[in-house]
Amino acid sequence: MKTSKKLIDRKRRHMRIRAKISGTPERPRLVVFRSLSHHYAQLIDDTKGVTLASASDIKDRKSKEKRLDRAKQVGLKIAELAKVKNISTCTFDRNGFKYHGRVKAIAEGAREGGLEF
Repeated sequence: MKTSKKLIDRKRRHMRIRAKISGTPERPRLVVFRSLSHHYAQLIDDTKGVTLASASDIKDRKSKEKRLDRAKQVGLKIAELAKVKNISTCTFDRNGFKYHGRVKAIAEGAREGGLEF
């Protein structure tokens, strides 16, 4: 299987970001991933290697909303799950993606939901 240059560049950016940030139980790492049609967000504690909460828009597969709106809903969902776990702050890991479009919408949704980063 041939790997595209875009994917290699994104992985390289992601490794550079990960060298600088990590999640703790008090301030977990909020990781976002976007595929062509779906959005995923996770709160990760890197000291234990545990995912504390995760959200995605897989269940909304038949939704007629735009992808940008669904991304914002994922951000709101992850913030709601963080409140249940008494998490108010986190570090944002854009996973090598540009902070633009759907990645930015997830971050804005999480901020509206009450997460600080």
